[in-house]
Amino acid sequence: MDIDKLLAQLVERIQKAYGDRLVSLMLYGSAAGENHHDKFSDLNILCVLTRITTVELEQSETLFRWWREQDSPPPLLLSEEEVRTSTDCFPIEFRDIQARHKLLAGRDVVSALEIDYTHYRARVEYELRSKMLRLRQRAAVVLSDNDALLRLMADSVSTFATLARHALILAGAEAPWGKRETFSACQDKFSLDPAPFATLLDLRDGTKKPKQVPARPLLESYLAQVTSLVSTVDRLEK
Repeated sequence: MDIDKLLAQLVERIQKAYGDRLVSLMLYGSAAGENHHDKFSDLNILCVLTRITTVELEQSETLFRWWREQDSPPPLLLSEEEVRTSTDCFPIEFRDIQARHKLLAGRDVVSALEIDYTHYRARVEYELRSKMLRLRQRAAVVLSDNDALLRLMADSVSTFATLARHALILAGAEAPWGKRETFSACQDKFSLDPAPFATLLDLRDGTKKPKQVPARPLLESYLAQVTSLVSTVDRLEK
């Protein structure tokens, strides 16, 4: 289905479900960027309501299930008060939403939002470390299965691209939105080897086939570069 038609259906269903409790509805992330062509990007939705109780959750069930059937994650459901008071906890997420969003209904509660960056560096490091630990744990379970190990790494590369972009921002460097461009910029700024990330993006895009890529050597290289990125962020000014 055409994305614009799908979003129009979503707006209609959400307005019907929540009525005047709907404050803002927006598309955010790479799908909201200009000249968007990434077929792998999710349609990420932020839905802001005046309140969120079990009543609103009950009214969300059918709607969210339908949206999942469209191969997109459930909308991020926040109250207006939570948007205003959560920027110190989620500076990465709010910075990205603020940078790339498209208003679908209601009013824009993000553009003028003051984001608290007090814990920004620590949050980027925390996310990098936790995702690295999770990758290692999951890799240990499928280490002898070449295809499963490749899928695991390919599924994680987008998250590390996002966090690498925020590492560049923290370092005062230009931070491109494209994943390959991000890793290339990290090579220039942090001497990070972009090769394992590029291989995983090739697998993700289908330009390389799993049978062409030995998984274990790629995992070793991938983890080494992620570990290097973690150390880089840890050394940034605190």
